[in-house]
Amino acid sequence: MRKAGDEFGSVTGRPRRTGWLDLPALRYAVRVNGLDGLALTKLDVLTGLPSIQVCVAYKTPSGETDEFPVDDLDRATPIYRSMPGWNEELGRARKMADLPQAARTYVELIEKESECPVVLVSVGSRRDETIVLKNPFVG
Repeated sequence: MRKAGDEFGSVTGRPRRTGWLDLPALRYAVRVNGLDGLALTKLDVLTGLPSIQVCVAYKTPSGETDEFPVDDLDRATPIYRSMPGWNEELGRARKMADLPQAARTYVELIEKESECPVVLVSVGSRRDETIVLKNPFVG
C-alpha cells in the first residue's frame, strides 16, 4: 500500500505511516471537527488487492465498542471487517457509476458509517482523475 500510494516523505524519503481505514476514528473526527464533507483520495491505490480491511470497532477492557476509544486507545485492539477488493483500473472513472461495484460499496460504507457525505473521490494522481460528487463550496 505504501509503495503503490508513494507514501514517502518528499524531503526525507522516510516511509509514512499507512494502514486500513479506521471508521470509529473517522466518525470521531467528523463529530469533533464539525465536518460536512469528506474528500476520499487515492482510492486507486487499493486496486488489485483481493480484499480490503476496515476497522469497524475496538475490543477494550470494558468490552467491544464501535466508538473511538480515546481513553483506552493504548489497551484497545481493532476489529476489522473484510470487504471484497477490485482489479479494474479507476483512472478513467468520472462518476460513481464508472467505478467497479466493490469500490462503490467501499465509498458508500464510508459515507454511511462516518455519517458524512463523500464529496470528492480521487481515482488517480492527475488533477482530472477526480470524481466530484458535490461541490462543498456551493450551497
